[in-house]
Amino acid sequence: MMIQSKALYLLAQKLRCAFILTLMAFAGTVSAQAWPTKPITLLNPFPAGGGTDTFARPLAAQLSEQLGVQVLIDNRGGAGGTVGASVAAKAAPDGYSWFIGASHHTIAPSMYKNLDYDIEKSFIPIALIASPPQVLVVNPQKVSARDLKQFVELMKKNPGKYNFASAGSGTVHHLAGELFKIQTGTFITHIPYRGAGPAMNDLLAGQVDLEFDGLGTSAQQINGGKLVAIAVASPKRSAAIPNVPTFMEAGLPNYEVSTWYAMFAPKGTPKPIVDKMIAEVEKALNTPKLKAIWASNGSDTPSLYGEAFGKLVSSDVKRWAAVVKKSGATLD
Repeated sequence: MMIQSKALYLLAQKLRCAFILTLMAFAGTVSAQAWPTKPITLLNPFPAGGGTDTFARPLAAQLSEQLGVQVLIDNRGGAGGTVGASVAAKAAPDGYSWFIGASHHTIAPSMYKNLDYDIEKSFIPIALIASPPQVLVVNPQKVSARDLKQFVELMKKNPGKYNFASAGSGTVHHLAGELFKIQTGTFITHIPYRGAGPAMNDLLAGQVDLEFDGLGTSAQQINGGKLVAIAVASPKRSAAIPNVPTFMEAGLPNYEVSTWYAMFAPKGTPKPIVDKMIAEVEKALNTPKLKAIWASNGSDTPSLYGEAFGKLVSSDVKRWAAVVKKSGATLD
Protein backbone atom coordinates (compact mmCIF):
# COMPACT_ATOMS: atom_id res chain seq x y z
CA MET A 1 0.00 0.00 0.00
CA MET A 2 2.88 2.33 0.90
CA ILE A 3 4.63 1.55 -2.40
CA GLN A 4 1.44 2.31 -4.34
CA SER A 5 1.01 5.63 -2.51
CA LYS A 6 4.63 6.56 -3.28
CA ALA A 7 4.13 5.73 -6.97
CA LEU A 8 0.99 7.87 -7.07
CA TYR A 9 2.84 10.70 -5.36
CA LEU A 10 5.68 10.56 -7.91
CA LEU A 11 3.18 10.48 -10.78
CA ALA A 12 1.39 13.51 -9.32
CA GLN A 13 4.70 15.35 -9.07
CA LYS A 14 5.55 14.57 -12.69
CA LEU A 15 2.14 15.76 -13.83
CA ARG A 16 2.53 18.91 -11.76
CA CYS A 17 5.94 19.66 -13.33
CA ALA A 18 4.59 19.02 -16.82
CA PHE A 19 1.66 21.35 -16.10
CA ILE A 20 3.99 24.09 -14.86
CA LEU A 21 6.23 23.77 -17.95
CA THR A 22 3.17 23.95 -20.18
CA LEU A 23 2.01 27.10 -18.40
CA MET A 24 5.47 28.63 -18.74
CA ALA A 25 5.58 27.87 -22.46
CA PHE A 26 2.09 29.29 -22.87
CA ALA A 27 3.03 32.40 -20.88
CA GLY A 28 6.12 32.86 -23.06
CA THR A 29 4.02 32.60 -26.22
CA VAL A 30 1.48 35.09 -24.89
CA SER A 31 4.32 37.41 -23.84
CA ALA A 32 5.89 37.29 -27.30
CA GLN A 33 2.53 37.93 -28.95
CA ALA A 34 1.98 41.01 -26.76
CA TRP A 35 5.56 42.29 -27.11
CA PRO A 36 6.35 45.11 -27.59
CA THR A 37 3.99 47.41 -25.74
CA LYS A 38 6.41 50.25 -24.92
CA PRO A 39 9.61 51.86 -26.30
CA ILE A 40 12.67 49.65 -26.83
CA THR A 41 16.26 50.69 -26.09
CA LEU A 42 19.30 49.68 -28.12
CA LEU A 43 22.37 50.41 -26.01
CA ASN A 44 25.30 51.55 -28.16
CA PRO A 45 28.54 51.34 -26.11
CA PHE A 46 30.28 54.04 -28.16
CA PRO A 47 29.81 57.83 -28.50
CA ALA A 48 27.50 59.19 -31.19
CA GLY A 49 28.94 59.65 -34.67
CA GLY A 50 30.95 56.44 -34.93
CA GLY A 51 30.62 53.37 -37.11
CA THR A 52 28.19 51.71 -34.71
CA ASP A 53 25.81 54.66 -35.05
CA THR A 54 26.12 54.53 -38.84
CA PHE A 55 24.26 51.23 -38.88
CA ALA A 56 22.41 51.19 -35.55
CA ARG A 57 20.39 54.36 -36.13
CA PRO A 58 18.91 53.39 -39.53
CA LEU A 59 18.16 49.94 -38.11
CA ALA A 60 16.43 51.48 -35.09
CA ALA A 61 14.30 53.66 -37.35
CA GLN A 62 13.28 50.68 -39.48
CA LEU A 63 12.46 48.54 -36.43
CA SER A 64 10.34 51.39 -35.07
CA GLU A 65 8.24 51.23 -38.24
CA GLN A 66 7.91 47.45 -38.12
CA LEU A 67 7.20 47.05 -34.41
CA GLY A 68 4.95 50.06 -33.96
CA VAL A 69 6.88 51.40 -30.95
CA GLN A 70 9.80 53.79 -30.74
CA VAL A 71 13.23 52.12 -30.80
CA LEU A 72 15.75 54.43 -29.10
CA ILE A 73 19.56 54.53 -29.23
CA ASP A 74 21.32 55.03 -25.89
CA ASN A 75 25.02 55.92 -26.37
CA ARG A 76 27.23 54.86 -23.43
CA GLY A 77 30.85 55.27 -24.54
CA GLY A 78 34.02 54.42 -22.63
CA ALA A 79 36.87 51.93 -22.24
CA GLY A 80 36.71 50.51 -25.75
CA GLY A 81 33.01 49.72 -25.48
CA THR A 82 33.33 47.73 -22.25
CA VAL A 83 31.52 50.29 -20.07
CA GLY A 84 28.37 50.09 -22.16
CA ALA A 85 28.66 46.31 -22.45
CA SER A 86 28.75 46.04 -18.67
CA VAL A 87 25.59 48.16 -18.38
CA ALA A 88 23.83 46.09 -21.06
CA ALA A 89 24.75 42.81 -19.39
CA LYS A 90 22.95 43.92 -16.23
CA ALA A 91 19.83 45.21 -18.02
CA ALA A 92 16.46 43.60 -17.34
CA PRO A 93 16.00 40.64 -19.73
CA ASP A 94 12.45 41.66 -20.58
CA GLY A 95 12.74 42.32 -24.31
CA TYR A 96 12.99 46.10 -23.93
CA SER A 97 16.78 46.35 -23.55
CA TRP A 98 19.12 45.20 -26.33
CA PHE A 99 22.84 45.63 -26.93
CA ILE A 100 24.57 46.78 -30.12
CA GLY A 101 27.97 45.15 -29.78
CA ALA A 102 30.96 45.19 -32.12
CA SER A 103 33.96 43.10 -33.01
CA HIS A 104 35.84 45.19 -30.42
CA HIS A 105 34.06 43.15 -27.74
CA THR A 106 35.79 39.97 -28.90
CA ILE A 107 39.17 41.65 -28.24
CA ALA A 108 38.29 42.97 -24.79
CA PRO A 109 38.67 39.59 -22.98
CA SER A 110 42.36 39.58 -23.96
CA MET A 111 42.98 43.22 -23.04
CA TYR A 112 40.96 43.81 -19.85
CA LYS A 113 41.70 41.66 -16.80
CA ASN A 114 38.63 42.40 -14.70
CA LEU A 115 35.61 42.55 -16.99
CA ASP A 116 32.40 42.03 -15.04
CA TYR A 117 30.64 40.45 -18.03
CA ASP A 118 31.44 37.76 -20.60
CA ILE A 119 30.57 38.49 -24.23
CA GLU A 120 29.91 34.77 -24.80
CA LYS A 121 28.01 34.01 -21.58
CA SER A 122 26.28 37.24 -20.52
CA PHE A 123 24.42 37.76 -23.79
CA ILE A 124 22.28 35.93 -26.31
CA PRO A 125 23.53 36.46 -29.90
CA ILE A 126 20.77 37.90 -32.08
CA ALA A 127 22.21 38.97 -35.42
CA LEU A 128 25.22 40.25 -37.29
CA ILE A 129 24.07 43.66 -38.48
CA ALA A 130 26.92 44.89 -40.69
CA SER A 131 30.53 44.02 -41.44
CA PRO A 132 32.36 46.85 -43.26
CA PRO A 133 36.08 46.26 -43.85
CA GLN A 134 38.82 48.29 -42.24
CA VAL A 135 40.52 50.91 -44.37
CA LEU A 136 43.81 52.75 -43.85
CA VAL A 137 43.07 56.46 -44.17
CA VAL A 138 45.41 59.43 -43.84
CA ASN A 139 44.96 63.15 -43.43
CA PRO A 140 46.47 64.42 -46.72
CA GLN A 141 47.85 67.52 -44.98
CA LYS A 142 49.78 65.36 -42.50
CA VAL A 143 50.89 62.34 -44.55
CA SER A 144 52.36 62.70 -48.05
CA ALA A 145 52.02 59.04 -49.09
CA ARG A 146 49.27 58.20 -51.59
CA ASP A 147 49.73 54.45 -51.96
CA LEU A 148 50.80 51.57 -49.72
CA LYS A 149 54.38 51.35 -50.98
CA GLN A 150 54.96 55.05 -50.33
CA PHE A 151 53.23 54.78 -46.96
CA VAL A 152 55.37 51.87 -45.71
CA GLU A 153 58.56 53.58 -46.88
CA LEU A 154 57.56 56.78 -45.11
CA MET A 155 56.80 54.95 -41.85
CA LYS A 156 60.10 53.03 -41.98
CA LYS A 157 62.09 56.20 -42.55
CA ASN A 158 60.35 57.92 -39.64
CA PRO A 159 59.73 55.37 -36.85
CA GLY A 160 57.52 56.87 -34.15
CA LYS A 161 57.06 60.21 -35.91
CA TYR A 162 53.55 59.45 -37.12
CA ASN A 163 50.57 58.42 -35.00
CA PHE A 164 47.34 56.59 -35.62
CA ALA A 165 44.00 57.19 -33.94
CA SER A 166 41.72 54.41 -32.76
CA ALA A 167 38.25 54.10 -31.25
CA GLY A 168 39.98 53.06 -28.02
CA SER A 169 42.56 50.67 -26.63
CA GLY A 170 41.57 47.11 -27.34
CA THR A 171 39.26 47.95 -30.25
CA VAL A 172 39.59 46.50 -33.74
CA HIS A 173 40.96 49.88 -34.88
CA HIS A 174 43.79 49.50 -32.35
CA LEU A 175 44.56 45.85 -33.15
CA ALA A 176 44.35 46.51 -36.89
CA GLY A 177 47.19 49.00 -36.40
CA GLU A 178 49.20 46.56 -34.30
CA LEU A 179 48.71 43.81 -36.89
CA PHE A 180 49.84 46.20 -39.64
CA LYS A 181 52.99 47.07 -37.68
CA ILE A 182 53.80 43.37 -37.22
CA GLN A 183 53.38 42.59 -40.91
CA THR A 184 55.31 45.62 -42.21
CA GLY A 185 58.00 46.03 -39.56
CA THR A 186 56.99 49.64 -38.90
CA PHE A 187 56.39 51.62 -35.72
CA ILE A 188 53.47 54.05 -35.53
CA THR A 189 52.37 55.59 -32.22
CA HIS A 190 48.89 54.62 -31.05
CA ILE A 191 46.51 57.38 -29.86
CA PRO A 192 43.32 55.92 -28.30
CA TYR A 193 40.01 57.80 -28.21
CA ARG A 194 36.65 57.16 -26.55
CA GLY A 195 35.08 56.07 -29.82
CA ALA A 196 35.36 56.19 -33.62
CA GLY A 197 33.47 59.50 -33.80
CA PRO A 198 35.92 61.52 -31.66
CA ALA A 199 38.87 59.80 -33.39
CA MET A 200 37.53 60.76 -36.81
CA ASN A 201 36.94 64.35 -35.73
CA ASP A 202 40.57 64.75 -34.66
CA LEU A 203 41.86 63.01 -37.81
CA LEU A 204 39.90 65.45 -39.97
CA ALA A 205 41.19 68.36 -37.86
CA GLY A 206 44.80 67.23 -38.25
CA GLN A 207 45.32 66.45 -34.57
CA VAL A 208 46.37 62.92 -35.57
CA ASP A 209 47.95 61.66 -38.80
CA LEU A 210 46.12 58.52 -39.83
CA GLU A 211 43.68 55.84 -38.77
CA PHE A 212 42.89 52.18 -39.33
CA ASP A 213 39.16 52.71 -39.46
CA GLY A 214 35.94 50.90 -40.25
CA LEU A 215 34.67 51.91 -43.67
CA GLY A 216 31.30 52.74 -42.11
CA THR A 217 32.90 55.81 -40.51
CA SER A 218 35.31 56.73 -43.33
CA ALA A 219 33.46 56.18 -46.62
CA GLN A 220 31.80 59.61 -46.76
CA GLN A 221 35.03 61.40 -45.77
CA ILE A 222 37.01 59.51 -48.44
CA ASN A 223 34.47 60.19 -51.17
CA GLY A 224 34.25 63.81 -50.05
CA GLY A 225 38.00 64.24 -50.55
CA LYS A 226 38.73 65.02 -46.90
CA LEU A 227 40.75 61.84 -46.34
CA VAL A 228 42.96 59.72 -48.59
CA ALA A 229 42.42 55.98 -48.50
CA ILE A 230 45.61 53.96 -48.91
CA ALA A 231 44.08 50.47 -49.07
CA VAL A 232 41.05 48.51 -47.90
CA ALA A 233 41.46 45.37 -45.76
CA SER A 234 39.03 43.08 -47.58
CA PRO A 235 39.41 40.22 -50.10
CA LYS A 236 37.87 42.37 -52.84
CA ARG A 237 37.44 46.09 -53.47
CA SER A 238 34.53 47.84 -51.80
CA ALA A 239 31.72 49.20 -53.96
CA ALA A 240 31.66 52.25 -51.65
CA ILE A 241 35.24 53.20 -52.67
CA PRO A 242 35.86 51.22 -55.90
CA ASN A 243 39.04 53.08 -56.84
CA VAL A 244 40.84 52.08 -53.63
CA PRO A 245 42.90 48.86 -53.92
CA THR A 246 42.83 46.04 -51.41
CA PHE A 247 45.92 45.45 -49.29
CA MET A 248 46.50 42.30 -51.32
CA GLU A 249 46.52 44.28 -54.57
CA ALA A 250 48.79 46.87 -52.97
CA GLY A 251 51.35 44.29 -51.85
CA LEU A 252 50.32 43.11 -48.35
CA PRO A 253 48.52 39.80 -49.05
CA ASN A 254 47.68 38.60 -45.55
CA TYR A 255 46.14 41.76 -44.14
CA GLU A 256 42.36 41.39 -43.83
CA VAL A 257 40.35 43.05 -41.04
CA SER A 258 36.68 43.98 -40.74
CA THR A 259 34.74 45.82 -38.06
CA TRP A 260 31.46 44.04 -37.53
CA TYR A 261 28.45 45.34 -35.63
CA ALA A 262 25.77 43.15 -34.11
CA MET A 263 22.77 42.88 -31.82
CA PHE A 264 22.68 40.93 -28.57
CA ALA A 265 20.08 40.39 -25.84
CA PRO A 266 20.83 40.20 -22.11
CA LYS A 267 20.98 36.59 -20.96
CA GLY A 268 17.56 35.45 -19.73
CA THR A 269 15.51 37.26 -22.36
CA PRO A 270 12.57 34.94 -23.19
CA LYS A 271 13.19 32.78 -26.24
CA PRO A 272 9.89 33.68 -27.97
CA ILE A 273 10.85 37.37 -27.81
CA VAL A 274 14.39 36.59 -28.97
CA ASP A 275 13.02 34.63 -31.93
CA LYS A 276 10.64 37.45 -32.80
CA MET A 277 13.41 40.05 -32.70
CA ILE A 278 15.63 37.88 -34.92
CA ALA A 279 12.80 37.72 -37.47
CA GLU A 280 12.24 41.50 -37.29
CA VAL A 281 15.96 42.28 -37.71
CA GLU A 282 16.21 39.94 -40.69
CA LYS A 283 13.16 41.62 -42.24
CA ALA A 284 14.67 45.09 -41.62
CA LEU A 285 18.09 44.27 -43.06
CA ASN A 286 16.52 43.05 -46.28
CA THR A 287 14.50 46.20 -46.95
CA PRO A 288 15.69 48.19 -50.01
CA LYS A 289 16.17 51.26 -47.77
CA LEU A 290 18.68 49.60 -45.43
CA LYS A 291 20.41 47.70 -48.24
CA ALA A 292 21.13 51.02 -49.96
CA ILE A 293 22.44 52.63 -46.75
CA TRP A 294 24.63 49.61 -46.03
CA ALA A 295 26.11 49.61 -49.55
CA SER A 296 26.94 53.33 -49.39
CA ASN A 297 28.85 52.67 -46.17
CA GLY A 298 30.85 49.75 -47.51
CA SER A 299 28.94 46.80 -46.05
CA ASP A 300 27.07 43.96 -47.67
CA THR A 301 23.84 42.84 -46.03
CA PRO A 302 24.87 39.98 -43.72
CA SER A 303 22.84 36.86 -43.08
CA LEU A 304 24.05 35.45 -39.78
CA TYR A 305 21.62 35.02 -36.90
CA GLY A 306 21.31 33.35 -33.50
CA GLU A 307 23.66 30.44 -32.79
CA ALA A 308 25.40 30.75 -36.16
CA PHE A 309 26.38 34.32 -35.30
CA GLY A 310 27.41 33.13 -31.81
CA LYS A 311 30.01 30.85 -33.44
CA LEU A 312 31.57 33.88 -35.17
CA VAL A 313 31.83 35.63 -31.80
CA SER A 314 33.63 32.65 -30.24
CA SER A 315 35.96 32.33 -33.24
CA ASP A 316 36.93 36.01 -33.11
CA VAL A 317 37.63 35.85 -29.36
CA LYS A 318 40.29 33.21 -30.13
CA ARG A 319 41.63 35.02 -33.22
CA TRP A 320 42.21 38.33 -31.48
CA ALA A 321 43.70 36.68 -28.39
CA ALA A 322 46.48 35.38 -30.65
CA VAL A 323 47.08 38.85 -32.17
CA VAL A 324 47.17 40.51 -28.74
CA LYS A 325 49.71 37.95 -27.52
CA LYS A 326 51.96 38.29 -30.58
CA SER A 327 51.83 42.08 -30.73
CA GLY A 328 52.20 42.67 -27.02
CA ALA A 329 49.37 45.22 -27.28
CA THR A 330 48.50 46.87 -24.00
CA LEU A 331 45.97 49.38 -22.69
CA ASP A 332 47.57 52.79 -23.30
